[in-house]
Amino acid sequence: MYEVFADLHIHIGRSENGKPIKITAARSLNFAGIAKECVERKGINIAGIIDCASPYVIEDIENFLKQGEAYELEKGGIIYKDKVCIILGSEIETSELNDDGRTGSAHNLCYFPYLKDIKAFSKEMESYIKNMTLSSQRANISAYELIDIVQKYNGILVPAHCFTPHKSFYGNCTSSLKRIFKEKYDDIYAIELGLSSDTFLADEISELETKTFLTNSDAHSLPKIAREYNKMLVEDINFEEFLKVLKRENGRKVIKNYGLDPKLGKYHRTYCEICCKQIPGKAPVSKCDTCDSRNITMGVFDRIEVIKDRKETKSPDFRPEYIYQIPLTFIPGIGKKTINKLLDNFGTEMTILHKLSDDDIEAVVGEKISKNIINSRDGKMNIIEGGGGIYGQVKCE
Repeated sequence: MYEVFADLHIHIGRSENGKPIKITAARSLNFAGIAKECVERKGINIAGIIDCASPYVIEDIENFLKQGEAYELEKGGIIYKDKVCIILGSEIETSELNDDGRTGSAHNLCYFPYLKDIKAFSKEMESYIKNMTLSSQRANISAYELIDIVQKYNGILVPAHCFTPHKSFYGNCTSSLKRIFKEKYDDIYAIELGLSSDTFLADEISELETKTFLTNSDAHSLPKIAREYNKMLVEDINFEEFLKVLKRENGRKVIKNYGLDPKLGKYHRTYCEICCKQIPGKAPVSKCDTCDSRNITMGVFDRIEVIKDRKETKSPDFRPEYIYQIPLTFIPGIGKKTINKLLDNFGTEMTILHKLSDDDIEAVVGEKISKNIINSRDGKMNIIEGGGGIYGQVKCE
């Protein structure tokens, strides 16, 4: 077996002919562009593209396969240049009744082994979604109902960015995933932590102790791919191996989670919508310390403090190390030209972040930037917390 890097939440902004898919994502994010970015610049070996149920994207995939550089694998997934396996996915928003009986909504990542499976899934979901061409559209069903449809077409469901205040299960729908999925809870093999959370926060919730944790980018532009990612132990790169990783079968597993320090996430702490500022203080914060308003967006850190059922983190033995990874785009002094210079010399972002010495980097970009990269790798950068939709910031010591 060998180690690979995986980012399993990448959006598509536009189709090849310019049709909108994810409105808030960059136009340069298309199926072929993502595949090339993963191979040529990022060094990602397994990529989950989660807008593949759009009929426009399905057409792009079919054309991509006809070009001959990519082909479907017998064990699921699409391989490109024999270097990256693309897992076909769809992000679906479901309608949920939250703990107090009000309507909430949550995002679900649905992954499928073959193009024929996601095509059939797309066709059936047209009965529940008004516009299947767009990403992350709301379905008039619950996740409890959705998982049956996903499994009907050989797929699996992973709750997306589980703790964010908008469009997530723990964030605005429930204090318990078991309440949502009932007897189907064991069919949920993994959850996605999201940018504002980490292993240490999530493992304060006891019902998650059997689940594999995924750290993914939720990329809305090419540079954002692999701002969070996973290192996995596999025998090959295909859908079947990916599923074994989530189930932790036959030695396959996530061996490291690389994620932002949650403080960098844009929903880490609670934010007052009246004063337009973060609210300091011990979690959980329930009102603004300045205007006493309860018109707040509760942060992930505060929300977990409300719903957790453990006084401290208790991780199971299989839980991998969580490594705070600051992407190149977050590091002070590093812009597009510097990143291109680094990539021209060293190949991929994974190589820069994981393999190079201080001397290697300094020879290309100078002492100051090299020091910032190494310090960020070693966790020696100061962070200003994010909240209310505004990312945290990295500051040099």
